[in-house]
Order: sequence, then C-alpha cells, then structure tokens
Amino acid sequence: MRPKGPQAAVVTACLAIAGCGTASGAPTANVPPPTAPPAPAASTAAPLGDAPRAAPPEATRSDRPLRILGKRASWRITTYYTAVQSFHGGRPTEVRGCPRLHCKWGKTPLGKYPADFLKVIKMEGSGRITEGPTRGRYLNWSSTVGWWLDSSTRDSRARPLRAWSSAAADRDVLARGQRFTVADCGRTAGGRPLPAKVCDRFRSAAWTVTDVFRPGWGGEHHADVYIGEETGPGFARSPYYTTLKGATIGAP
Repeated sequence: MRPKGPQAAVVTACLAIAGCGTASGAPTANVPPPTAPPAPAASTAAPLGDAPRAAPPEATRSDRPLRILGKRASWRITTYYTAVQSFHGGRPTEVRGCPRLHCKWGKTPLGKYPADFLKVIKMEGSGRITEGPTRGRYLNWSSTVGWWLDSSTRDSRARPLRAWSSAAADRDVLARGQRFTVADCGRTAGGRPLPAKVCDRFRSAAWTVTDVFRPGWGGEHHADVYIGEETGPGFARSPYYTTLKGATIGAP
C-alpha cells in the first residue's frame, strides 16, 4: 500500500524554504540521496519467502520495556515495497514525465518499461530500473506529480526511504518522528496467525514515522511500513507483503 502524502508535488514550491512542514521538500545538503545499488540478476534473487533487505544494525529493537501505543490488539499495519524491473514482464510501454526530482507533470520521454512493472509502481510508489540507459535509477510515481526519474525512493519530504525503518500514519494518529516497534503481530487480514519467522522479522524492526497518508487513506490505528525491494517474481504473494490485523505496537 502506498497512498502517501503529496511527495514531490510540492518539492518545487519548497526549494527556497527551509522546512516545509508536512509538504514535500528537497533533501537537505547534508543528507545526500544514496547511490542506487547494482541491478540484481534474476538467477541470484532471494527466494520468494525471504524478507527484503535486512534492517541496518542501528534500527534493531532494544530489549527495554515498551510503552504501548493506543489499545492493545487494535492496530492495522500494512506494508509497501519497491518494485524491481527484472522481476516483471508485460508489453513495453513508453513513459513520459520528469527527468529530475524538482518537477511535476513533465513530458520528457523517460524510456519504455514492462507494463506490469509500471502497474506495481503506481500502487507502491517506486521501482528500480535494471535495464537500458537509466539502469540503476528509480522510476517513481505520485498522483499529484506524475512520473519522474530519481536516484532513490522518497517519502513525502523527499527523503530516501529506509527498509524496515520508514513508516507512515495519519498525523493525528502517530506524529512524524514517532518511533515504534511491533509488540504483537496479531493475525493476517484473513484471520490466520503469521508464520513465526515472519512475525519475528516485523517484531525485530524499529520503525520511525517519516511519512503521512494522503487524506482519506489512513485512519485510526493504521500504520504503513516500508519493507524495501521485492526479492523475486510474484513478490505480492510473499508472506512479508502482508497486513497485520489486531496488532499491538509500542514506543521504546
């Protein structure tokens, strides 16, 4: 799920402003976008059941007691990810948009990409390009900006997303900057317990709210967490691309 805030839609308007509140802003000079990782070969992709990208060491949960946020067993936690071109097929489709971040509704040809890849990007917000002259860059989408090429995925303040760390929520549910961990996974949307390996992965991560939902997409006791790049074809069937229903979260 990726119906976040305006993303790069107001990046252009924020260029001359130091701090844009809840609007998107250009990354600060001392926080450069990360270099895009090499494109993975399909033959070396992680198995479908593997979790995407391990959390950085500093993001792992401490053993301190948690302060429970909201009511126990009341949270719905959804997930979103970054698509990878080499895992998708479909008819090559031309994309026009912005060749850079600070732009909206551009008309520049950005290349041709598999239709299935583009479909996932429109749902999740971003995809890493693995072929052609823009290999290694990201093709991003926002309903208020259109398509654009970038060096990273972005949150609504145009900062790079961090796998197993970045999260989103309505601002009146969890404030931007709020840190939390999953204390109890609850059940899947279908009412089944999560596999122990999957639940342990969510419980071991430390999340920080860096993004906000587009109005009407969030809701009480709802958080959306970023789990990184997909690890193989058919990633939407991965147990890590899931919904935790009736979960419990707490602040460290």
